[in-house]
Amino acid sequence: MTGIDSRPRGLTAEPVPSEQRRRREVAALRKVKPRTRSVARRLGESLVELGDVLYQQGRYHDAEPVLLEAIAALEQGFGANHLAVATALNNLAVCYKYLARFAEAGPLYQRALTITVRALGANHQEVATIYHNLGGLEHAAGNWMRGEPFARKSVRIRRRALGPNHPDLAADMTALAALLDQQKKYDEAERLYHRALTIIEGAYGPDHHLVAVNLNNLAAVHQARGRARDAEPMYRRAIDIDTACLGANHPKVGFAVNNLAVLLRENQPEQSAALFRRALTIFRRTLSPTHPNVGVCLENYASVLHRLGRTREAVAYAKRAERILGKVEAVNDEAVGLTGTINPEFAAPFSHSSTGRVC
Repeated sequence: MTGIDSRPRGLTAEPVPSEQRRRREVAALRKVKPRTRSVARRLGESLVELGDVLYQQGRYHDAEPVLLEAIAALEQGFGANHLAVATALNNLAVCYKYLARFAEAGPLYQRALTITVRALGANHQEVATIYHNLGGLEHAAGNWMRGEPFARKSVRIRRRALGPNHPDLAADMTALAALLDQQKKYDEAERLYHRALTIIEGAYGPDHHLVAVNLNNLAAVHQARGRARDAEPMYRRAIDIDTACLGANHPKVGFAVNNLAVLLRENQPEQSAALFRRALTIFRRTLSPTHPNVGVCLENYASVLHRLGRTREAVAYAKRAERILGKVEAVNDEAVGLTGTINPEFAAPFSHSSTGRVC
């Protein structure tokens, strides 16, 4: 499985300990009466910053009510069509994507896109960020062909805005490549991953989270092409980098751990089973016991238990996985998540506004 790192907007990353400071700011602003437009703006901006801190920790459930409150405050303070509102909409949609709430994420992205295009023009790099995220949403929903035009648009806009060697362009290349390799367009995907990895390592060094994203995805291509020997060290390095950057219990670490376990399933089933258990623990704690990632990981774990001759356990875990995956909302008959998005190749400018909603 490959991944696309969806991107919150308009924020400067700060150390995680800023959470308590942000909460104190928010608590103080909530007490201010009357709630003037100026106070609402400050409250909304502080809530967006708090939401970003929670997002960085992988606490997507906790970020949701914070960002919903931020949207309401920013709409009061700035009006419904301000860029600050678009930022909060985008960031809430990112959380919904990771929570597999695809049908809620899509309209939020579309509304953010409409606001941003109207304010900044169709070729601004902030527009590219939303197209990047729309591609990531379709990737997460399993709709790779639908996501490809979004990702290609983000690459085109960003290259024009920032040039061919910017790390933000490299992130867009990674997103496009992830959609391509799921369609078995391995040659183009592999070229994009290598190019993105060169740019990101040059800009941020070898131990950045985006390096881990590219290593994980490139390993998945090697695995799909039967090059397990090349894939394994990449998966392991990706896990080490993300553990150092994000913490051992971050859901993105669980994602990479699951991938390594799949790789080792045939030849190292005992180690594979231990890795699946680790990934399951992470997903259950950080996402929910019924998240689709838990269902997929349980399916994988059941298959390795069969290989180990633990048939009764395997059947039980497979049934549990089936129950989880059978209850995933907004999935069509082809097991593709429905996102409510509009393909940019066919949509007229500003045709997205009628789909926008806050919750």
